[in-house]
Amino acid sequence: MTHPTPLMLARYADGGRGLDDAALWSIEVHLDACGNCREGLVAHVTPATADLLDRVALSLDRAMATSPPPARQHSQAQAVSRRWLAWTLLPWLAVTVAVLGCGVLLNFAEPSLPSLVLLLAPVAPLPGVAVVWSRRSNPVWELIATTPAAGLAMVLRRTFAVLVVVLPALLAAGVSTGTSLALSLLPCLAFTAAALVLGAFIGVRRAAVGLGAAWSTAVLVPSVAAQSLSPVLQPDSTAVWAVITVALAASTVPAAPHFHRLTSGN
Repeated sequence: MTHPTPLMLARYADGGRGLDDAALWSIEVHLDACGNCREGLVAHVTPATADLLDRVALSLDRAMATSPPPARQHSQAQAVSRRWLAWTLLPWLAVTVAVLGCGVLLNFAEPSLPSLVLLLAPVAPLPGVAVVWSRRSNPVWELIATTPAAGLAMVLRRTFAVLVVVLPALLAAGVSTGTSLALSLLPCLAFTAAALVLGAFIGVRRAAVGLGAAWSTAVLVPSVAAQSLSPVLQPDSTAVWAVITVALAASTVPAAPHFHRLTSGN
């Protein structure tokens, strides 16, 4: 980031009043690398705080002098994998692919059923999306959430990792059953974007669970019971799904600041 202004440094020295989490984290990272800004920060620190910092620095110097050498740093590949993929996603992605496979087999076994690929497509990414930003599924969620690289950027990276698995599975299922690829992929992307937009306000996990329950209640179960596809999955609905997908994707940008709060309902 650019150098923080004197006002930002003054607020940072005063406990961060008036600064959001993202600004605080960015200033801290910048101060680690910028000696000039650290000198500027001194002007806003009270004498008592300055004395405390001096004593802490002296204690750290002594501890570092007697500590063992630092552990081997992780490779670049390991760092990239942490940004793009949480290992807790893998079981959910495996279940998603398995369910799509079962849908294909059921369609071959019971041709009278409506296309289960189309009915499952909107909810297929939701299990993976539900865990991309959840304290319940990630044991080090607090550590990740409090880093400057967190927020919407990390959510989007991990959501992309989910789609890299789900979309090819949907394509394969759609080709094998002869269903419309547009009606398979567009609702999948629309519900993914909807989970992120709603997740910014109520938590991604809650949004994904709510959307999945709503779709199952309003469309999936009635379609299977009536052995007929819902009107929302008919060929003439493709344009509507395309507009909804674009609108929801664009709405994720204004929602980005909400992902910088630890109290995001996850």
